[in-house]
Amino acid sequence: MSKVLFTHSYFYKRDAKQWRFKQPYPPLGTLQALGVVRQSGFDVRLFDASLKDHPEEIVPVLEQEKPDYVVLYDDGFNYLTKMCLTVMREAAFTMAARAKQMGCTVIISSSDSTDHYEKYFAQGVDYVIRGEGEETLVELLHSLDQKRDVSLLPGIAFRQHGKTSVTPARPLMRDLDAFPLPAWDLADIESYRQIWKKYHGYFSLNLATTRGCPFKCNWCAKPIYGNRYHSRSPEHVVREIEFMINAYHPDHLWMCDDIFGLKPGWVKRFSEIMQEKGLSIAYKIQSRADLLLEENIQSLAGSGCDTVWMGAESGSQTVLDAMDKGITVQQIRTATGLLQKNGIKAGFFLQFGYPGETKADIDATLQLVLSTMPDEIGISVSYPLPGTAFYEKVKTQLVEKQNWTDSDDLALMFKNAYPPTFYKILHRYVHSRYRIQRGLNRIRDFVRKPSLIYLSDLKKIASMVYHIPVSMVRFYQLQRLSSADA
Repeated sequence: MSKVLFTHSYFYKRDAKQWRFKQPYPPLGTLQALGVVRQSGFDVRLFDASLKDHPEEIVPVLEQEKPDYVVLYDDGFNYLTKMCLTVMREAAFTMAARAKQMGCTVIISSSDSTDHYEKYFAQGVDYVIRGEGEETLVELLHSLDQKRDVSLLPGIAFRQHGKTSVTPARPLMRDLDAFPLPAWDLADIESYRQIWKKYHGYFSLNLATTRGCPFKCNWCAKPIYGNRYHSRSPEHVVREIEFMINAYHPDHLWMCDDIFGLKPGWVKRFSEIMQEKGLSIAYKIQSRADLLLEENIQSLAGSGCDTVWMGAESGSQTVLDAMDKGITVQQIRTATGLLQKNGIKAGFFLQFGYPGETKADIDATLQLVLSTMPDEIGISVSYPLPGTAFYEKVKTQLVEKQNWTDSDDLALMFKNAYPPTFYKILHRYVHSRYRIQRGLNRIRDFVRKPSLIYLSDLKKIASMVYHIPVSMVRFYQLQRLSSADA
């Protein structure tokens, strides 16, 4: 059987912000596709780009392995791959070109290539897999091996006789339990463990329990898994967790679903099985405020969940409604209180700069953060992704810049109420105000119960002292920029 070399285009070291975090995860989507292709009989190899320095490092691997096919299969569970960070696209181009120079057939599956396949054909890619990729990839490899016509194969784009052919979309997989486990054995898990242990003192691995999201936030693109929501069974997920604990001994898990446990009764059953098997491991998830009802939160706590990240986005109901978010500010407040009451940390994803956002909306978001004090916050600016209603609204303005260079770029790529510099400073200002409030809360707790002060509390108080003057400077800068633009 032919030899297939898998890789992907996300290099942590080429994304300075993510590399500073030192929280790398193996490319789960890539490993899942590897497992499926290996099960179908192909001889598979992996060049894991995650911890590499440069895409040219694939060259000696190509020379040694001499694969028939090179598959660039991006990890669809890593949301950054949807954003086509420029350095990662360039890395994909480099690896595709090197593989083509060595006579390989080059296949790619990624959000960016689904949206812009012509750009990839120009760099030596032969076939682009559109949408969910495992079944399409296996059929494509078998067809190419047997020299069958691929023009009727659903879910691909390719060049033929100087023209681009795009075949109809393939239906999404419904039975996710039918997939084999990801090919964890082909990843260098120890390299990931060493980084986590060195910088955080624990080791986290990732897994996915679902695919897709049925909600209609108008800025969210879903080029791979679409608007349908399909879930593995709780039993199947627990079997994988048990395998991972026994084989790789993680201390923590990241459930990297867009939405964890949406199916009615799923979280409760998952919690029951985890407890029946005596499995104990902390994990974090992503969810929505309107799904975080007390019964679900209690089941999450019972199964080990320690952090829930919510797409809060804004403290302004006007902005949430403009986004078609489908939640209320009060639901965010209620969910945060319930999570913290049950011993689970609450994280907020926030974004500024959505079209129509005013100074009052920005202030409302800051007040939401300071009044609820989530345990963590992540701040970005609105990013137009192809295939979304938001993108269609602003696409005529995307001339000079259409993608971020890396995840710390934070460029507002369309015209808004304030200049792009305003939003970069706002990002830092909100973080400073958050840290000041966190320090003040620790001082208040210490006054009430002096015996309960910890080293981590002292660090937060010290951070507050630093951020007070910093926030004053940033506040002045924001005032000056907003006045100048008025």
